[in-house]
Amino acid sequence: MSTIWRQHATPLGPMVLAAAPEGLLGAWFVDQAYFAGVAAGWYEEAANSLLSEAAAQLDAWFAGRQCRFDLPLAPRGTPFQRAVWEQIAGIGHGQTRAYGTVAAALGKSGAARAVGAATGRNPLSIIVPCHRLLGHRGALAGYAGGLHRKRALLAFEAGNAPLALAG
Repeated sequence: MSTIWRQHATPLGPMVLAAAPEGLLGAWFVDQAYFAGVAAGWYEEAANSLLSEAAAQLDAWFAGRQCRFDLPLAPRGTPFQRAVWEQIAGIGHGQTRAYGTVAAALGKSGAARAVGAATGRNPLSIIVPCHRLLGHRGALAGYAGGLHRKRALLAFEAGNAPLALAG
């Protein structure tokens, strides 16, 4: 199975977009935790239609012109991770949830830390909006892309701040 990729500039820094025939595999900030970088055997293909559409939808999202993504997704992970990511994908623009709430929705009350671990490995930043998860009592908890990005994303979605270009 071949993986294709391209880099895409965003207001919060460059992202790597990757896809396989079944759909989008990842959208990572280049410096985010748990992203090992472009793997050997991946092929750079900036003109690929799925990667171009993902880039266009990210641009529209960052510009405030769209709130949802309509892309075929094919993230790779364990069954539990994929179940967590599916729950996160249902959190609406400008809304937040607690890690414990997601755990309870999965029928695994008390698994908030496991949800947090799965969330940290979400390969589809922004598209599967893990920045919308908060800790107990609304605490700003970890984000693989960095807490500075999480703060900026939450403020942007709340309408409190434009996204500043990363330097």
